[in-house]
Amino acid sequence: MPELPEVENVKKGLKELVINKQIKYVTVLWGNIVKDPIVETFISEIKGQRIITIERRGKFLLFVLDDYVLISHLRMEGKFRVEQSSVPLTKHTHIIFTLDTGEELRYLDVRKFGRMSLVDKNRVSLHPSLASLGPEPVCEELTVEKIRLFLSNKKRSIKSCLLDQKMVAGIGNIYADEILFASGIHPARIGESLTSTEISKLHHDIIDIMEKAVASGGTTIRTYSNAYGREGSFQQNLKVYGKAGTACVNCQTPINKIKIAQRGTHFCPNCQI
Repeated sequence: MPELPEVENVKKGLKELVINKQIKYVTVLWGNIVKDPIVETFISEIKGQRIITIERRGKFLLFVLDDYVLISHLRMEGKFRVEQSSVPLTKHTHIIFTLDTGEELRYLDVRKFGRMSLVDKNRVSLHPSLASLGPEPVCEELTVEKIRLFLSNKKRSIKSCLLDQKMVAGIGNIYADEILFASGIHPARIGESLTSTEISKLHHDIIDIMEKAVASGGTTIRTYSNAYGREGSFQQNLKVYGKAGTACVNCQTPINKIKIAQRGTHFCPNCQI
């Protein structure tokens, strides 16, 4: 699933490609992608709307239109591509936004898990997808104190806490494993057991790793690519994720893989305590 760094890079590309273009009409080929409103209303209301800007909140893309915000969650395999209308549709194209320039903003999704919601601008912050999201992993929003308060009564694993979008928005399985390795914290540790020193280190590593992953264009493990079709390169910097059985870069102990919070979890049993 694309996490914050991947979605941020998709956002950057789309801003270069579709800002200030008008949606003449939309064609929905797979209705289940549209979560709300009903497909017929989605089609009629988005017609004629101009794309003012594109923002990101956590793992969600926000297409800010004249009167609405289109919230898009890519889930596992969702992708946006911009093509001339003369270019034949590729397999797994499910929604087509025809623009006033003769181009098409196409949504592709092999798994069909992605979802879109068209929301009134004045109510977007109240939408269930966004209302409960925690701070973004940047210094201005995410503080050591916010992390400390969140973990203060958490009796579940720190891995589970990092995946909780109420703690920090945008972290998924890949970056949770990498952050905990950088911090030297075992993923099964109970959240409230972290010391002040560990929380400060965790805070630093969350921001540091997410910034580096964004700068690297994200991580391409299977099929992720940005709006231009370019893959990320942060996979070259992964220390534990997907490395089960290989030697730890710090101590040469084999990397372990276990299941925590229903997710495959990679860690070094020697370096992470």
